[in-house]
Amino acid sequence: MMKMVMAAVLAGLAGLIVPAHAEDNWDAVVDAAKKEGKVVVYDMALGAPYFLAVLKSFEAKYGIPVESLDLRASELAERIRTEQSAGRFLGDVEIITTTMIEEQRQNGEFIEKLPAIPNAANLRPPFKVSDYSVPAFVQPMGILINTRLVKDQDVPDSWSDLTNPKWQGKILSDDMRPLGSGNTMFAILEHQMGAEFNEKLAGQKPVFSRDMRNDARRVARGEYAIYVPQIFAFTSDLKGLPVKLVIPKEGAPYAEMDLAVLKNAPHPNAARLFIQHFLSMESQLIYANAWMPPVVAGVAERANPDAQPFANAKLIGPAKLAERPSMMALAKKLYP
Repeated sequence: MMKMVMAAVLAGLAGLIVPAHAEDNWDAVVDAAKKEGKVVVYDMALGAPYFLAVLKSFEAKYGIPVESLDLRASELAERIRTEQSAGRFLGDVEIITTTMIEEQRQNGEFIEKLPAIPNAANLRPPFKVSDYSVPAFVQPMGILINTRLVKDQDVPDSWSDLTNPKWQGKILSDDMRPLGSGNTMFAILEHQMGAEFNEKLAGQKPVFSRDMRNDARRVARGEYAIYVPQIFAFTSDLKGLPVKLVIPKEGAPYAEMDLAVLKNAPHPNAARLFIQHFLSMESQLIYANAWMPPVVAGVAERANPDAQPFANAKLIGPAKLAERPSMMALAKKLYP
């Protein structure tokens, strides 16, 4: 009884998080979160409808408004660094790549130790919770083709098929030189396929762009025959267009996105509740139906039939933070 009373008292104190042992009384966390009034999420969803669907489901379930700051990973990390260096603690939760979280941990105290999240117990292998973050979802990458320009017999079922001379000048790609999906694919395939693969791919003279969502539509319009790396989920809203997402036989490179509580979060209980909700069956199924492998057990099997091949895709990777400088340098050498 005394524990419950203390939890209720703490929940009423602004700026304080209900302690970890209060997972035995999760209602106290929910009540504290509602009193905090909102949650501010720093993310790199780039306007993804499935992410917005999770935000809406959280708001509908708990009546807590969500404010979202949506930036690319490098911009997001710099925004957090700049704000916190100035003593401005505005965000509560970040959703960012595991490599970025590792970098934050090396460069300063930008995130808090992760409080107990009951739904983290439902993670499926190989995903694990750490002291500072928990997996949110994975972003696998395949090959997008224009079905009018790529004949059935020419569909690339291996990453090595991209080096076929017939595709020279016909490949659109996310820029592989800076931080981003292009370099993630570059780094993972450097290990998976061997150095010769990236050398040959550079010889194909792919055209670089940094507008990932529009690039898929450029392929659909027939400007290019192929686009890499195509984020699985970015394809699910292209239904009816002459494109197809191919998962090569070697597997799909991927980036893991993690949830973490930002340092001095102004709404710490709402942050904790948001993470719990993101790892719920409801939220993870939204992602699975958007063609992304979920991180929680028992979800992929419930995905819609058209999403099953992607929710259960073979994954290769992820890229390693320690290798980032060398991989970016190599990409700049191959693509001067």
